[in-house]
Amino acid sequence: MTDELRDFERFMKQREEVARAFVNGDPEPLSRIIARTSNATFFGPGGGYRDGADEVSATYRLDASLFQSGGDSHFEVLQMDASDSVAYWVGIQRATARMQGKEEAVPMSLRVTEVFRREGSAWKLVHRHADMLVSEQPKLTEHKAGRDAVLHN
Repeated sequence: MTDELRDFERFMKQREEVARAFVNGDPEPLSRIIARTSNATFFGPGGGYRDGADEVSATYRLDASLFQSGGDSHFEVLQMDASDSVAYWVGIQRATARMQGKEEAVPMSLRVTEVFRREGSAWKLVHRHADMLVSEQPKLTEHKAGRDAVLHN
């Protein structure tokens, strides 16, 4: 394992804390890890996109205001790597959020890809793509077994 990857794995613990703050309505920790010296993009769950560090930051601030305290979030990392001052992770963000104007907590499962670049000694978020996980897909062996059962019945 490279030093860059070890460092990024440590950073990802901080990134999860940032996500927890966000689903509790606090955008400040996220604003501290957004790229400022390079461009940033955001492909959000509602479709469309935001381009430019200032526009992305403003969008995150607005989105955080939709949440209230009492939420939780964690990442299920499927892939992660870091090298040459660029890093990424791909996986599922599972959250239970308390939304403004709703009595009950709202469960969310998002498919997430995030890309980071070093600015000085810190990892900064340059791209986030997050959309709703619609359904869990069967594993290939389960899918094949199900297909074989249909074909032979």
